[in-house]
Amino acid sequence: MKILSIFDGVSCARVALDRAGIPVEEYYASEIDPYAIQISRKNWPDIIQIGDVKTIPHAKYENGIGIDLLIGGFPCVDLSIAKRERKGLAGEKSGLFYEMIRIHKEVKPKWFVYENVASMGSDQKELILKTIQEIDPTAYVININAALVSAQQRKRLFFTNIPNVTQPEDRGIILKDILIDGIETKEKSLCVTATYSRACPRDYFEKSSRQLIKVGHFNKGGQGDRVYSVNGKSVTLSALGGGRGAKTGLYETTQGIYRKLHPVEVERLMGLEDGYTEGVSATQRYKMLGNGFHVDVIAHILSFIPKK
Repeated sequence: MKILSIFDGVSCARVALDRAGIPVEEYYASEIDPYAIQISRKNWPDIIQIGDVKTIPHAKYENGIGIDLLIGGFPCVDLSIAKRERKGLAGEKSGLFYEMIRIHKEVKPKWFVYENVASMGSDQKELILKTIQEIDPTAYVININAALVSAQQRKRLFFTNIPNVTQPEDRGIILKDILIDGIETKEKSLCVTATYSRACPRDYFEKSSRQLIKVGHFNKGGQGDRVYSVNGKSVTLSALGGGRGAKTGLYETTQGIYRKLHPVEVERLMGLEDGYTEGVSATQRYKMLGNGFHVDVIAHILSFIPKK
């Protein structure tokens, strides 16, 4: 199968193809982040990097090169509920969706998967689907939460023409299942507010393994200063964000000890092998992981591609 991955990042789609057992003949990647490209090349030296999505010409696919799968998670910056005064597809970043549409029309792939946040407004969701259906009337959208296959709450919309994709089975994974033993920090709980007897009784932990379980917070309890239990799911990883728990959230790993997640733990939350993003700074690792596909969700979707 010949693949074109737009906004490729660290090539999570390539990992997903491998996990789904789909042979890859050629894999073209459009990406501009030099750190992400570095990690992609480290793990997949055969990937063909073709640069900025805005400059991909049709000529790249002449001479009999036919793309079987077009895949990409276009920027969510202007669509996400996390941003005030969202401009939607009219925004500079999320508007790159139309570059994807341009390429789709030129490449005419057999199959496609486009991903973005589930928190976008219903009007934008309808606009995206309508625009895609003008090219392929069989396109539809499905909302899948990576919490079903991992320890992370990560709801995403997938626009695709791969038929009959269903929800994955719940694997029942919680955060403590993927933590590295022996990693602690010196951050203590002195300034954390939590009322365990009322907020988090034992039966609540046992019944809520698919949910976030908040146990306290620092300061005013902003998004990066909330503390969660490892007996539930992690927050959705993000490429940006501040506070003590920037990009990963804060978690109570032992009584009175609170810390961010280690990059390897974040790799596990995204369905990647330990050390996949090793070779750049922790800050860059968090960023590229927050921007990526969840590998097992994509592998699940791709598994529905009809066999010849």
